[in-house]
Formats: sequence, structure tokens, C-alpha cells
Amino acid sequence: MNLFLAKSYFKYLLKARFKKGYGLHSPFVFNLVRELIYCQYPYYAFNKINAYRKKLDVTQATVEVSDYGAGSQTMEPLKRKVSDLAAKSSINKKYGELLFRLVAEFKPQNILELGTSIGVSTLYLALPNKSAKVYTIEGCENTAKIAAKTFSDLQCNELKQTTGQFRDVLPGILGALEDLDFVFFDGHHEKQATLEYFDLCLSKANNESVFVFDDIHWSSGMEEAWKIICDHPSVTVSMDLFQLGIVFFRKECQKQHFVIKY
Repeated sequence: MNLFLAKSYFKYLLKARFKKGYGLHSPFVFNLVRELIYCQYPYYAFNKINAYRKKLDVTQATVEVSDYGAGSQTMEPLKRKVSDLAAKSSINKKYGELLFRLVAEFKPQNILELGTSIGVSTLYLALPNKSAKVYTIEGCENTAKIAAKTFSDLQCNELKQTTGQFRDVLPGILGALEDLDFVFFDGHHEKQATLEYFDLCLSKANNESVFVFDDIHWSSGMEEAWKIICDHPSVTVSMDLFQLGIVFFRKECQKQHFVIKY
């Protein structure tokens, strides 16, 4: 954990409240925290994903990775072990299972992921409801190939996988959709890029849409982007879980921001 992240985590711990819903007056948020965020239900799919993660964890094959996200200046490919990508670039079990429960609860039909990596987070989005359409974008062609094998091995055949930089391919994907029910923003962790992709996706959001942002405390720029998103007039409920930020657009809810201990 870098120094900025460590300081942000300390601030988060000072503000975090509402463990297991205690003290929440919003029925929507109370049920969300009590019945979903802290849910311990052992979905069968978790065993499948965990088994596959263990397989990736010991895969010593190397791949040339081009990083188009935050901190990437030269775009020079770097050789990385698949096991390292599984450990450092994939969502961890705790937050992956939360993504799964969100999808299982809200049953989105059109799901978009910005940042496939090797496909672990995509599994948490695709397996709760195999009838949902899941669109996932990855900038690195070689990483996308590993993800494609991940999807094939776990029989996620309805996935729509696209390779390319977000700003190039996202408008075309959004143009083919009437609504966007669930978005997981997990790539290009920079302020301006995050806000740009949020605005693009917002044009397809509806009252029931759920947007989830990864690494909201990664840098000062990401924290600034997260605050701007929470303050946006279209956002009614926002939740900070440190690693993830979740926003809702439900007009029936009073505008409130929650820092949830998780």
C-alpha cells in the first residue's frame, strides 16, 4: 500500500460507520447494507471462481502487457507472469463477491465492465445471471486473450468482449444500447478519464442503474473524481466502501452519501 493510500485508509476508518446497517434511517440503504453487503450466503458460483483463481495463481506463463491506465506514460509492453496478474490486477475475493451479490440482487440486463484484465472480475458479473448481456472492454490484446480463455473455461458464452482503448470503443458499445443497468469502472484510474467515462455511461443510465467504481482512493485525482460523481445531480445515493464506490440514481431516494465500514 503506497503512502497516499495508507493515509486515505486511515481517514476512511475515522469516517466509516453503519456496520451491518446500525444507525441507517434510509430503508433502501439499510436493506442494502444489512442484507447484501454483509451477506454471507455461499453461492455455488463462488466455488467455481475460487477454483479457477487458484489455477491462475500458479500459472507461470508470461505475457507482454500494455498498460493504458493510470501511471502509464510510455505504453511499453512489460512481461508479466499470469500468476502476478491474478494476484495484483484482479479484484480480490471480498469485493468480487460483493459485485456478484449486487448483480444477483438488482438483476441488471445490460452490464458493462471497463477493464477486463484476465477476466476474474467479469466472472463475478456474468455468473449471477447468465441471461444478462455482459459487455467487457480491455485495452491490452494479450491480456484479453487470457480473459477469453477464462470465459471459455467457465462457459460464459454470452459475453461480448471488446479489445481497445476505452475512449475509442466505448461510444460504439453505448450507441448500440438503449439502457445501461450496471457498470463496473475498473480501468484507467485517472480523474479526467474516470469523469469522461462516467458522463458517457450516464447518458444510458436509468432509475434502477448501479455504477460501481474501483480504486476511488487510489490517488488524489481519483478522490476528486469520486467526489464530483457523488455530487452530480443525477446521483441520489452514494456509498464509499474504500476499495469500491457505489452510486444509485433512484429518484425516490433522498440524496445522501454514506461511508460504510466494510
